[in-house]
Amino acid sequence: MRRSNLPAELNRFVGRTIEQAALTALLDASRLVTVVGVGGVGKTRLALRAAAAAQKRYSDGVRLAELAPLRDPDLIEYALVEALDLTDHTPRPPREALVEHLAERRTLLVVDGFEHLVEHCAPLVRELLEHAPGLTVLAIGRRPLRVAGEVVFPLAPLGEEDAMTLLAERAAEAGAPSLPGAESDAFHGVPTPAGAPVHPGTAAARPGGPARGPARTGDRDAVRELCRRLDGIPLALELAAGRLPLLSVEQMLYRLDDRFRLLTDGARGALPRHQTLRTAIGWSHELCTPEERLLWARLSVFPGPFDLEAVEYVCGGPELPPERILDLLGGLLAQSLLTREDTPAGPAYRMLDTVSAYGAEWLAALDDTDRMRRRHRDWYMGLATWCELEWFSPRQPEVAALTEAALPHLRAALDLCLELPEDAHLAQHLAGTLWFAWVGCGRLSEGRHWLDRALALESGHEEARLKALWVLGYVAVLQGDGTAAVAALHECGERARSSRNALAEAYATHRMGCLALLTDDMPRAEELIGRALDAYRELGELNSNVLMAQIELAMARAFRGDQEGAGVLSREVREVCEERGELWARAYALYVLGYLAWTRGAFGEARELLTECVSINDSFRDLVGLVLAIELLALVTVSEGDAEEAAVLQGAAVPVWDTVGVRLFGSEAFDVPRSLCERQAEEALGAEAYGAAFRAGQGLSAAEAVERALVAGRNPAVGGPAEESAPRPFRTAGTATVPGTRKPAGSPTGKGGEAAG
Repeated sequence: MRRSNLPAELNRFVGRTIEQAALTALLDASRLVTVVGVGGVGKTRLALRAAAAAQKRYSDGVRLAELAPLRDPDLIEYALVEALDLTDHTPRPPREALVEHLAERRTLLVVDGFEHLVEHCAPLVRELLEHAPGLTVLAIGRRPLRVAGEVVFPLAPLGEEDAMTLLAERAAEAGAPSLPGAESDAFHGVPTPAGAPVHPGTAAARPGGPARGPARTGDRDAVRELCRRLDGIPLALELAAGRLPLLSVEQMLYRLDDRFRLLTDGARGALPRHQTLRTAIGWSHELCTPEERLLWARLSVFPGPFDLEAVEYVCGGPELPPERILDLLGGLLAQSLLTREDTPAGPAYRMLDTVSAYGAEWLAALDDTDRMRRRHRDWYMGLATWCELEWFSPRQPEVAALTEAALPHLRAALDLCLELPEDAHLAQHLAGTLWFAWVGCGRLSEGRHWLDRALALESGHEEARLKALWVLGYVAVLQGDGTAAVAALHECGERARSSRNALAEAYATHRMGCLALLTDDMPRAEELIGRALDAYRELGELNSNVLMAQIELAMARAFRGDQEGAGVLSREVREVCEERGELWARAYALYVLGYLAWTRGAFGEARELLTECVSINDSFRDLVGLVLAIELLALVTVSEGDAEEAAVLQGAAVPVWDTVGVRLFGSEAFDVPRSLCERQAEEALGAEAYGAAFRAGQGLSAAEAVERALVAGRNPAVGGPAEESAPRPFRTAGTATVPGTRKPAGSPTGKGGEAAG
């Protein structure tokens, strides 16, 4: 896990020296500090800066959870799980997983934008603080949480000098002529000292140095008056700065005095600063072209970062031709109404929450909110369908990154489908289509949440329900919830037979085979998975799900002693994966081949296979595959003669299993390699030394555990046993083990998608 997920600062932080020092001191003294203030006053920027400065004091890192995009309070816990990089496959509530994860850690959790969910957020924060003594929470919102022990830190607008400096710097970044900014050399014509860092976008950084000479007193007075009228609110100042390339300070003051007097004086009972901020945003809105205003309103339906293609589809229409969208986005970007950021999925745009809220009011006034939300949902349903199809392709890593970036939008789409009774079938279809996100990208718990809610509705669409049922069964199998899995898969099988949906029936049969595999009923596992594979072949189905069935069958055969049969199946899967560019199923094939190499004493080959397996599983956040590979790598390591490193790796697997769920799925067959490694390592080291190495492994973070495994995989033990002296293959009488390969389910089909729904 990364120690921090705080975003990097994109421009220079101005002022707030005293506030930052005070906030940092409060974090030293209190476990719950809430920064409160009006929208746009700079709460988030200050809090993130204080959190970044305090990172060294938190051995388990600083994590940011952004709650502003959420509508459903049930998603708060999932947002915190996501922020903590916590992958939990168990059927337990995410709150329980959060408590357990944080209980022994020293972490600073930053919770931003909670005010609309405060009634649900406050009890969760209180519970986490009660059960995790090493946890500190820095909350950011427009009102306090009102939790015992909370220290409220009210943030006022910027002082006059800092406000002038901020306006001057942001204006220079926007390409405006230089303004007088208090104590800002770059804006008074003072040369930057040799060797001093120059921030990109400042006047000193532009070709030719500062744009103008020293400012006149009159100019300075006008800037001071503008900052005063904008009440020192950073968002208002930045919006104003975005207009300075087009308007003079005097023109801006005139517009504030004249055009928006009603806005300034309206809304009885509203705080003056709220009115002032609304004035600033409304003034930027007035200065936009009609097309820019319309796009601004329509962009408010996006709850997170969005890309150009999404905007062209969702916001385009007769009034906004798609070919105009790029230029209009550029106009909003130039006015600081949007920001651009680079994400793993590519360039994206983001609208500040306050700006988005203003646009949402205009969209509602146009009576167009419902239509735009449906268009937004339709785009992301299409994206989910494309991602499912492309999961079985060389684009798998791109699909994983796209899915993560689109998660706020996919949640919003699911929310809308569940809100409208007539769209229940779309909720079931979308929750089922996203199987690869729930299973392949480590989001089982959230997937279970959406699938349960969708299936609680009667949709009247059989194919959508069948797909959601087998995906729910698959998720429940991986969570170790056999009762829920059997119920969902039995219903899926019965309904599929009644409706003569052979493909859905094959998926249900396959997943029942997975359940048998995990519960050590190997003959039944082989029979059911074999029957499913026959059906897949007859139907022409080929995707990641089919490959996983082959791997699972190979595991059952390997652990029952049929090494040759297991090898044939696994090598066939690896060949198909290489041909199709599939990585995720390939990792599980490498796991089985690594085990087979170990059984014949080819330790170097096993190590190489398992190292690649660890790397792939880590890239997809697949903890089931990851922990299985680490444990098998530990066995290879002790077989090579490095008992101490094997013990460390075994210890490192323990916290990962705690996140996955039931240790080794409760399977006797799965426990054999672990117990064999433990016995051999303890015999070689002695109980005391083994215990010390094991505990050292337990103390590793997930990221450190992965790095340790990769290093172990690259560095064979010196002087270990010869490759020919293979240890006895591990097996149990009449039972075999599952390769934690229960990850994916029914990927895109060879016929253009999941025909099961």
